[in-house]
Amino acid sequence: MTAMTFPDLDNYVQDPLHPVKPNVPTFAGPDEIPSHVPPELVKSCGLMFSPEFLAAPHEYMAAMQHNFPPIFYDVTPYRNAWHLTKHEDCLFVLRHADIFRNLEASPFPRDPDDYFFFIPQEVDPPQHRKYRNIVDPLFCPAGIKTLEGLIRQRAIDIIDGFVGDGECNFNTAFGRPLPVSVFLDIMGLPQDMRDTFVGWADIMIHSSDQAEIADAFGKAIVYLRGAIAEKKANPDGGVVSLIANAEIEGRKLSDKEVFGFVCFLWIGGLDTVYATLNNIWLWLAQNPDRVQEIIDRPDDIDKIVEELLRRYSVTFSTRVVMKDIEMRGVQIKKGDRVMTVLPSANFDPEVFPNPLEVDFDRPRKTILAFTVGVHSCMGGHLARMELKIALQEWLKRIPKFSVKPGAQIAFKPGGVVGPAAVPLVW
Repeated sequence: MTAMTFPDLDNYVQDPLHPVKPNVPTFAGPDEIPSHVPPELVKSCGLMFSPEFLAAPHEYMAAMQHNFPPIFYDVTPYRNAWHLTKHEDCLFVLRHADIFRNLEASPFPRDPDDYFFFIPQEVDPPQHRKYRNIVDPLFCPAGIKTLEGLIRQRAIDIIDGFVGDGECNFNTAFGRPLPVSVFLDIMGLPQDMRDTFVGWADIMIHSSDQAEIADAFGKAIVYLRGAIAEKKANPDGGVVSLIANAEIEGRKLSDKEVFGFVCFLWIGGLDTVYATLNNIWLWLAQNPDRVQEIIDRPDDIDKIVEELLRRYSVTFSTRVVMKDIEMRGVQIKKGDRVMTVLPSANFDPEVFPNPLEVDFDRPRKTILAFTVGVHSCMGGHLARMELKIALQEWLKRIPKFSVKPGAQIAFKPGGVVGPAAVPLVW
């Protein structure tokens, strides 16, 4: 191991008006392991990309509870980081934004000379709340409730387009069109850009080719800047317009604030719910008795949704450590990165007994599908509503369905976990 010098991150000033790339050390591979990391905690778990993970991602992440230490230092060619799998530890990290900050939270490439923050993800208190307040009225439970009719009609219209065919590729027929169409409605972006947006996002989230990722992100940047300019000139009721014309404490948001905010929401709205739906519908297709149970328990739809979100969480959350801290006897130093492996935390048997079992009557516990704390996902309530309506409307029309005989299910590598295709027949 090589001795590493960690910067004094306390000197870093987070100014969204004049964003500067933080000087966070990045270590990758077995030759760049900080000297304070005990050799016995150095692992290579293969999360997101290994064949073992991609064969059955959620079962793999459940097995991490006993196949790896609760806290270990994962080494990859991309970026080394501490990995946390216990529910208690992940909660602690997510609830202590003063110790674990969202610096460089997004992996997408940005020009250091024209840097911007992904807002509000990469902005910590006290500034964070000021940005959340701009959109919270739309994304809070009351705001999402007003969208129920729109979401339901979208679901009905999409199902009408293929229900008579007796088969579909769920991903492209329903899993992606429903949440992305709703997202574009909310954002005030054109529906005819849906497939283009999806193509860019798919490359950005699932490709391992950095040049390809940079190209797709560059195209998105050009488009979004044009859309923001249009919304400033011609305001409407969408979220892009709301942000483009918003004020904080009597001043207009700067161009970089607006762009970072819109860009973050754009990325977040294109893949997470899609992947969640794909995972859940694959399980439904393989478990017809549980489908009937859902149909027979219409009044329990909310807790059914919550349990399915626990069982099929799809994302991870990384933080930068701002001061030395000890967790479970492990010395974690300022400048280290920690990843909360949220799906694994949702399989913690100390919190969720028999964690791989889908149990709609589990005692209510905090699930980490959408993180918690200051940086909890703004779209969490929207995702719950979309999943609820998707279940209700699909099962009204297609109560019995299965995976197409002979189909091979493969999972995509990357930071959002989901099957590449779910071919169904009924």
